[in-house]
Amino acid sequence: MNIPNMLTIFRLLLIPVFLVVFFSNVPNYLLYSIVVFLVAGATDVLDGYIARKYDMVTKWGIVLDPLADKLMLLTVLFSLSYKGIIPYSIFIIVCSKEVLMIISGIFLYKKDTVIPSNFFGKASTVLFYVSILTVAFNKNIGKILLDIAVISAIIALINYAIIYLKNQKNNN
Repeated sequence: MNIPNMLTIFRLLLIPVFLVVFFSNVPNYLLYSIVVFLVAGATDVLDGYIARKYDMVTKWGIVLDPLADKLMLLTVLFSLSYKGIIPYSIFIIVCSKEVLMIISGIFLYKKDTVIPSNFFGKASTVLFYVSILTVAFNKNIGKILLDIAVISAIIALINYAIIYLKNQKNNN
């Protein structure tokens, strides 16, 4: 187990921490829980940097890292929806997209095919982090940014499908 993979596991462990903080009666629970979310985001950036810089990329990490990201994002969006801070439609659309990505990822993993994250996926992730942070300070602007993030996530999904189809065409 290398450092990037340990950071990914740490990020997975932050999911229940987020939930405990978010659903607590602590004043400023939203701000504190978003700090947990941002720490998770920082570990995502850090583990990716370390893995690439020090050639510690593993097949396991390529699969587990985005899974940790998806689970954290879905947890945050569900929690925000549950408390009525954002519309459920955002959670439902993103959840549908992420479940499709997870199922596709498992299918491709079994075929020894891995499509690594690219600009569109990373841009979508950054937009979600910025929009969720903004929700803590200005719900109206945060919701607009979340709508943009959802659109970017759909574009990323389409982009991954195009990459897969091109790979299939080149392999045939």
